[in-house]
Amino acid sequence: MAEISASQSVIDAPKNKKKLTERWWEQRYLLAMSVPIIIWLIIFAYVPLVGWGIAFVNFRPGISIFDSDFVGMRNFQLMFMDPSFFNAVRNTLIFSVLGIVTGFSSAIGFALLLNELRSLKTKRIIQTVSYLPHFVSWVVVAGMVLQVLSLDGAINGFLLFIRAIDEPVNWMAHPEYTYAIVTLANLWKGLGWSTIIYLSAMAGIDQELYEASAVDGAGRLRRIWHITLPGIAPTVIILMVMSFGGLLHTGLEDKMLLRNPFNHQAMDVLPLYTLRLGIQAGRFSFGTAVSVFVSMISITLVMIANKVSRLFTGSGLY
Repeated sequence: MAEISASQSVIDAPKNKKKLTERWWEQRYLLAMSVPIIIWLIIFAYVPLVGWGIAFVNFRPGISIFDSDFVGMRNFQLMFMDPSFFNAVRNTLIFSVLGIVTGFSSAIGFALLLNELRSLKTKRIIQTVSYLPHFVSWVVVAGMVLQVLSLDGAINGFLLFIRAIDEPVNWMAHPEYTYAIVTLANLWKGLGWSTIIYLSAMAGIDQELYEASAVDGAGRLRRIWHITLPGIAPTVIILMVMSFGGLLHTGLEDKMLLRNPFNHQAMDVLPLYTLRLGIQAGRFSFGTAVSVFVSMISITLVMIANKVSRLFTGSGLY
């Protein structure tokens, strides 16, 4: 029997190899289309990683990395000795966590509401209006936020009208309001765009499940809980795992445009910290060291989040 099994394996080996080549031939157009993407990825994503070597040398413009003085881990030591670095890390984590929590919950909830609308025309109008802010420049959004929150803006006007405050409040001059203001501005700008992903996932759910549950007497809430949410769970998990990689990569434009002498400490996030001390101050090696640290932490967080997701849900990013 062992000889027969061995012989059968030898006979089947060429067939398996032939099947693999056949699959490649069948997908030759897709493989050909992926070649430019792979080339672009190598040129613009992997080749620049050579620049990480700047973090370990005393780099000066006009001198090659290989001709610069090797300083080892000194830039990383200086980074951990700087109190403003830990302030930037703290602010970045706060903004990122608030953005993830509010972004995921709001986008999923809004997608569920849109999915339950019976009128297709109304659904399309609301969806179009909701994702238009995504295409508005942050320069315009920041101007709108500053105008609304000014002393004579709409917020103060409304609060004075309902007698919630006795005098106008300069909201942008109070650092304690900074996190909420930036989070709400990002939520308004990105809610509609984020909702599209979940609506697409809901569109892929088998409609016969809804029909069968309706026959069994299930209401809307039960259909949402037992069909819609489990149906979009893989999409939510993948996006959640990917979001952990961006915990230290919060946006730069909104903080740069909304910061002022009163709230600059709360607005100082890692991208601004790297820009200020790395490029503006001419400390290119130090700025690269910060970027290397952020990238390594981000990769580690994605791997941990994916492992935890695989352990508890059975699905993940890879």
